Amino acid sequence: MIRTIELGTCVSVQGVFVRALTDGRIVIRTDSREFAGFPVSHKAA
Repeated sequence: MIRTIELGTCVSVQGVFVRALTDGRIVIRTDSREFAGFPVSHKAA
């Protein structure tokens, strides 16, 4: 499943979900790297 995380106020990354961390962050994988950050919440239109 593709997920989006925020790494800072202006940086977001999309990748494949790997695992959830205990502090509320999730880990995603891009082509060759893994990133941990807070998931972007879904907003209703």
